[in-house]
Amino acid sequence: MSKVKYYYDSETLSYRKIVPKRGRKLGIFLLSLLGTVLSGFLLLLVYINLPDVQTPKERELKRELAQMELQFELLNKKMAQAEIVLEQVADRDNNLYRVYFEANPIPEEQRKAGFGGINRYKDLEGFDNSKLIINTSKRLDILTKQIVVQSKSLDEIAQLAGDKEKLLEAIPAIQPVNNENLTRMASGYGYRTDPFTKARKFHWGMDFTSPRGTPVYASGNGVVIRADNSAAGYGNHIRIDHGFGYESLYAHLYKYNIRAGQRVKRGDLIGFVGSTGRSEAPHLHYEIFKDGERINPINFYYGNLTPEEFAKMLLKSQQENQSLD
Repeated sequence: MSKVKYYYDSETLSYRKIVPKRGRKLGIFLLSLLGTVLSGFLLLLVYINLPDVQTPKERELKRELAQMELQFELLNKKMAQAEIVLEQVADRDNNLYRVYFEANPIPEEQRKAGFGGINRYKDLEGFDNSKLIINTSKRLDILTKQIVVQSKSLDEIAQLAGDKEKLLEAIPAIQPVNNENLTRMASGYGYRTDPFTKARKFHWGMDFTSPRGTPVYASGNGVVIRADNSAAGYGNHIRIDHGFGYESLYAHLYKYNIRAGQRVKRGDLIGFVGSTGRSEAPHLHYEIFKDGERINPINFYYGNLTPEEFAKMLLKSQQENQSLD
């Protein structure tokens, strides 16, 4: 039961019953309805614009996201610089290092190849910054692969350089008798007159005239494979295996300063000039072999002759005279 309300009428000095008017009830109802509609509209506006209304935690996460995007941009710039540097290294590798060491250049397709097959970046899809993250990951993966390829290439170059250094140390490169100890360069490589038969015969080495007992030096690093007098005509002789297909022979020695199996270095004293075997006078008969074939020793004195000294020796070696053995 609704409460009955009264009001005091000052004219009649009595309480009168309050009778609600129909229009007022309707007004109150409409006002309540309007309030409800306005409240709903305001709530709708708040809901629509909710992304712009951020909690402290959301603001912190947004700052972290912006910082992450900045770091990705900086990372991409650094990768761009690294790509430029790596490209320069690859250019020197292909056009300088590998050319010098006679190695085939690495094709550009092999250096910059991507990754085929399955999608490696599927787990990175579906996020607001997926494109940025995926592109950065791809560049980083390709850059890493390029570094691996270049690293392997440099390992190969280092190996080739080591082999080249060993080759340069092994190749016979000095005159086996010092110039100050030479009487003359008696005979060179080619057809010469045999001192015993006087017939024209091919002379396979170079003869260095020098007094008996003059020091003879190894012309390159290697292992002594012979130091005996059992080869016909050579007398006491030494043969050194330098590796890489090179051998050198020193014949008609007075005596040895080494033994078979011994490892020697360029410039080591290995024996002394003599006239043993088929020899007309004290001298050193010197030969060089490449892959088992005799070659002209004139091309193997760059280690201790000046251009002028080499020119004089070349001229004398070309004279068709009489050999000493």
